[in-house]
Amino acid sequence: MASDPKVHPFEEVAKHNKTKDCWLVISGKVYDVTPFMEDHPGGDEVLLAATGKDATNDFEDVGHSDSAREMMDKYYIGEIEPSTVPLRKVYIPPQQTQYNPDKTAEFVIKILQILVPIFILGLAFAVRHYTKNE
Repeated sequence: MASDPKVHPFEEVAKHNKTKDCWLVISGKVYDVTPFMEDHPGGDEVLLAATGKDATNDFEDVGHSDSAREMMDKYYIGEIEPSTVPLRKVYIPPQQTQYNPDKTAEFVIKILQILVPIFILGLAFAVRHYTKNE
């Protein structure tokens, strides 16, 4: 690693998000992995998906070997400026409607949706039957 690492703002690192120019942020360090794109066992799509964000969790979740971690040293180009890294978004679940144990109104509507057409049909048959010419 370099003795005096360069500090990169996050906006600069995020611009390097292509196959021919790919930088990653892992554990606060910036790596130029462009030369490794073709050799990465997971393919270049995996590396490209980790650009533009802090890829630490992506890297750790895979469970890389010690040799893979040692290999990172040759791609190290500096540190990330911590104040420029965007905060992680906190997931807020959508509001759910409260459960209504009293569903009598809905039940009555469903019953009426069935009974009213049957009543109209019966009324139509009754009118036809009594007004029919014999």
